[in-house]
Amino acid sequence: IMSHVEGQQKNLVQAIESLPGSGPLSALDQDLLLLKATSAATLSCLGECLNLLQQSMHQAGQHNNRTLPSGEHKLSFSWSMYFFFNYDFQIENQTYLPRPLPTPSQRPRPYSPTLSLHSAPELILVEDEMTDTEDNEEEDLGVMEDQRSIILHLISQLKLGMDLTRVVLPTFILEKRSLLEMYANFMAHPDLFLSIAAGASPEERIICFVEYYLTAFHEGRKGAVAKKPYNPIIGESFHCSWDVPKDKVKSLRTNSASVVSTDQIKEFGQDQSECYKLRFVAEQVSHHPPVSCFYCECKEKRMCVNAHVWTKSKFMGMSIGVSMVGEGVLYLMAHEEEYVFTLPSAYARSILTIPWVELGGKVSINCAKTGYSATVTFHTKPFYGGKVHRVTAEVKHNPTNTIVCKAQGEWNGTLEFTYSNGETKVIDTNKLPVIRKKIRSIAKQGPFESRHLWQHVTNSLKEGNIDAATEHKHRLEERQRAEERQRVAINTPWKPKYFTKEGDGWIYFNPLWKSH
Repeated sequence: IMSHVEGQQKNLVQAIESLPGSGPLSALDQDLLLLKATSAATLSCLGECLNLLQQSMHQAGQHNNRTLPSGEHKLSFSWSMYFFFNYDFQIENQTYLPRPLPTPSQRPRPYSPTLSLHSAPELILVEDEMTDTEDNEEEDLGVMEDQRSIILHLISQLKLGMDLTRVVLPTFILEKRSLLEMYANFMAHPDLFLSIAAGASPEERIICFVEYYLTAFHEGRKGAVAKKPYNPIIGESFHCSWDVPKDKVKSLRTNSASVVSTDQIKEFGQDQSECYKLRFVAEQVSHHPPVSCFYCECKEKRMCVNAHVWTKSKFMGMSIGVSMVGEGVLYLMAHEEEYVFTLPSAYARSILTIPWVELGGKVSINCAKTGYSATVTFHTKPFYGGKVHRVTAEVKHNPTNTIVCKAQGEWNGTLEFTYSNGETKVIDTNKLPVIRKKIRSIAKQGPFESRHLWQHVTNSLKEGNIDAATEHKHRLEERQRAEERQRVAINTPWKPKYFTKEGDGWIYFNPLWKSH
């Protein structure tokens, strides 16, 4: 039956695609595109259901024909129907969807700089950095009719289980910042980050880490609308720093979630002797697979974090899951502790209406020296009922198997922490003070620093000129492909500027733990 249905669906797609590109009934008619996408999703989910049933039959045979628990069949069916009914297109950090190019007179000027194969790290002068005034909040608008047609056409081309590393996505869903800058925005509450080292005990320090971790994702997102940041090109880098008022960096027992006024932050920020300096650098070290690295340090607090992330996606019916492969390590040199952590998967829901962001999956934080670990679970919204953006966490002392802290709430809302001594603390992420990062002006940035590199795409998006943004983006990516072909031709691998490969990971070239 499935083979017969597959043949019918193939005939339907061929009939639609054979229609003319324009006229009263064209291949790009929105209803026909929706029909094509829906039929593909239906077939994919039916195939997945059949596969699950076959696996259940096989397992039943292996266990002397014992039937599976009733809940297992219900669970499998619920997930399959979730993928079918939930008209979500979850976005991965990918490239652009080709659009009709502007005429020669409309095209932007070409890009002239090229990447050097072996470039040296640059010295970033503190006096050149200024408080970032860029505010790229995204408009919470639904998808326009012509944009919906493009998305429907794209969805109809995807197949179940398809790797989306090279799948193109439309330019109008871009977020006006690079993925490398998005990682920097996870440090928007640097006072909480620096408070980790102020913990008086290993228990306090890992709890402080969990508090920082749970509050980091809210500001990392720009508005509620789901858009994708620019896919960094190889060799791209991003630099910034923060001046953190010293009196805001406190240990767990004195650290509160009280709101600090913007004027107060500015007052402390003006006198650098009253502030800790936190520096950040990120670099795109690989194109295939797309690996991003970032490093952040505070020399005064003798702490730093080093991370490498590879985005990986997979098409599942009408959904795409995006996992963050890799890990980060927080180093506290004063305590000789290392905290290894992972990152959750990211999703964008309902792109055909008003897209929204959701995080999902279980992540871990482990410190081998102290024996403390934490498990953080980002809960995706169930198909029927349930709350959105839920997160729960549990901090455990492994040698004694003791739970020392629990947390629950929303990662972009209110979080409640309960400690082993019975005390509680509530943090409202929307009321936490944001300390703006400091960054050099575009005029003082190198040609391959994120804002300088993507400035024409960003300006075109701000002006609403999607065609110009697409053309600028296309030129950047074409140059990247040409340079990659050149490196292959002369058999010279790409050498990153700030990070070196060690085993399966990447390490900053001059980390704090090596220089101290």
